[in-house]
Amino acid sequence: MKKYIALLLLSLTVNALIAQEKPYIIVLGVAQDGGYPHLGCKKVCCTKAWSNPKLRKNVTALAVVNPSSKKWWLLEATPDIKFQLQDFQKITNNQYPYLPEGVFLTHAHMGHYTGLAQFGREVMNTKQLNVYVMPKFKRFLESNGPWSQLVNLKNINLIELSDNKAIDLDNIKFSSLKVPHRDEYSETVGFKIDLNHKNVLFIPDIDKWSKWNKSIIEEVKKVDYAFLDATFFDNKELNNRPIAEVPHPFVAETIQLFENESKAIKEKIHFIHFNHTNPIMWQPKIKNNILRQNFNIAQQGKTYQ
Repeated sequence: MKKYIALLLLSLTVNALIAQEKPYIIVLGVAQDGGYPHLGCKKVCCTKAWSNPKLRKNVTALAVVNPSSKKWWLLEATPDIKFQLQDFQKITNNQYPYLPEGVFLTHAHMGHYTGLAQFGREVMNTKQLNVYVMPKFKRFLESNGPWSQLVNLKNINLIELSDNKAIDLDNIKFSSLKVPHRDEYSETVGFKIDLNHKNVLFIPDIDKWSKWNKSIIEEVKKVDYAFLDATFFDNKELNNRPIAEVPHPFVAETIQLFENESKAIKEKIHFIHFNHTNPIMWQPKIKNNILRQNFNIAQQGKTYQ
């Protein structure tokens, strides 16, 4: 019996070590472009977060980590990037390079790419850090300051992506999926990441699921984790501007869309990219109700393996 227990413990230990070598995801932020609390907000949604730093949340970003090679990649370069790189080091016990192998960007809205400025000579002065973008986005960065200076000084190295085409980096596959959104300066994409043992879908911004040329239900079925746009909970949130100016799929709409799917399918969804007005951020009852319906809410600092 003792020998059997010893073998079992050894097996569990080995399996744990093997599992640790598999690529995984870390959520480094969950808020909409302005972060949480939001600049100038004096409403009830932000009041407690202004006085309590523990309630504050970074702008949405993910880290893709490969422990076997000690390499990692960043999805989105947010205004909170200096905190997120520091958080990454803390979460991973300083086992990885401070800078990622590369940065994948979804689109040219302030919360998703303006952190690139930190790589310039005024701050990090990086050397040809790989930045993966779609063609229109690449042209925008090359042609407009201050981003063009990052290119000209070779702080960043722009690598062009193609819609629905995977690139293999260290045996992790990244695929960009073009989605409908307000494309003033660039296309907008989500990403599908094939970690070999797990598949991850990341769509922080989209106008409406019905406008996409793909079925979000079918796309969620194909993956293990789906981090989906949850900017607004419903159409009652904004009282200072028409919500039609900033279209997003309401959380309530996504829940309704998946209401007839199985518990296993619903559990794959991890809502992310919350506007400061979204009650998920500051009303526990709303958050708990979503969890009771078998959906998940992305947690800043959490590892998804």
